Amino acid sequence: MGKYSIEIENFSKSFGNLLAVDNLSFKVNDGEVFAFLGANGSGKTTTIRCLLKIYQKDKGRLTINNEEFSEKLNNKIGYLPEERGLYKGVSVYEILEYTAKLRGLSSDIARRKSNEYLEYVGMIEHKNKKVSQLSSGMQQKVQLGTALIHNPEILILDEPFKGLDPVNRQLFIDIFVERAKKGTTILYSTHVIDEAQKMADSLLIIKDGKRLEYGKVNDVRKKYGSDNIIIEFDGKIPDKETKLYSSVITNKKIEITPNKGIKTEEILTQIIKNGTKILKMELDYPSLNQIFINLMKD
Repeated sequence: MGKYSIEIENFSKSFGNLLAVDNLSFKVNDGEVFAFLGANGSGKTTTIRCLLKIYQKDKGRLTINNEEFSEKLNNKIGYLPEERGLYKGVSVYEILEYTAKLRGLSSDIARRKSNEYLEYVGMIEHKNKKVSQLSSGMQQKVQLGTALIHNPEILILDEPFKGLDPVNRQLFIDIFVERAKKGTTILYSTHVIDEAQKMADSLLIIKDGKRLEYGKVNDVRKKYGSDNIIIEFDGKIPDKETKLYSSVITNKKIEITPNKGIKTEEILTQIIKNGTKILKMELDYPSLNQIFINLMKD
């Protein structure tokens, strides 16, 4: 395997008059978790589909292990498409076993891997149910199973967290982190930014088909400052913006960017006077979530 599992250089793709991806370049290192971030319609899915030759590129170079995608790479790649699609009239177990055999596993190993996966994701008692009898979350677990069953070297996941409840989202994160520890390269697209900060090594932020940010997660965060105040609070919600700061508020957490020359103590005093109870506070680089929101606004 080369140094880079995936390389995309000067890639563009149009649909009629719509330029979906505009001269995009990035590389995914062997064994890293790479987050491909952008709002819906930003060009993420188009890029992944061109990488896998589901769509044809207009120009550029898209390679996996230093070569363009072909059928012979199928056994090394696990792919979870954004559009989920499973045979509804087939049992859960049959789909996994069939996919494993299709990827070159023997019958015995295919059976064992299918059972092991269903045990791991808490679905063994549903193994004989038809896909049509499952909830959407369960169907997503089965679809992920078809991408993982042959233990691929490279995982390409398009919006893997789409439609998942918090428990299943955490299960998927645990699975991806475990695979990454074993050396699997993971490229995944998402507009759910919090997970990327927790589990990605590198990232790309794309908007309207153009690259806005690219690099190691913490290197990108450092570019946007170093003195953000992150507060978990109770009681009264703090003001979103004052003469001292601007902020992003999610649930019971506020991430504050101080205005120039303003000290942390001044901001904390103002927030406490406001009637907000501070449960926890830390100073950090701006979060990916805040950087992403600001970039999407510009």
